[in-house]
Amino acid sequence: MNQNWVRVFVAAFLEIFWVIGLTHSYDFWTWTGTVICIIVSNYLMITAAQVLPAGTVYAIFVGLGTAGTVIAGIFFFGEAFKWEKIILIAVLLSGVIGLKVVTPDKAEEGAES
Repeated sequence: MNQNWVRVFVAAFLEIFWVIGLTHSYDFWTWTGTVICIIVSNYLMITAAQVLPAGTVYAIFVGLGTAGTVIAGIFFFGEAFKWEKIILIAVLLSGVIGLKVVTPDKAEEGAES
């Protein structure tokens, strides 16, 4: 897997933390961590989108971040567990995986300028 896809996955992982941080931050340090996660996450996504197809990068970033946030809410914050949520997350992740599979790893000529 190429380095830019790793950036997308790390950015999505950090997105989970900053979305949770927007809800649960309560002092200077938790807000600072949230802001740092936002900046690093968006930087990684933007740099990956300069080489990879931007629409695919954004869809994967948002899809994985959404799935991770919902799962974290269920496991760590007492949100209701419903099979419907799990099924919809599975459908979402299958779409994200499908986008990754059909998107070539190599950047097209002239994509970097």
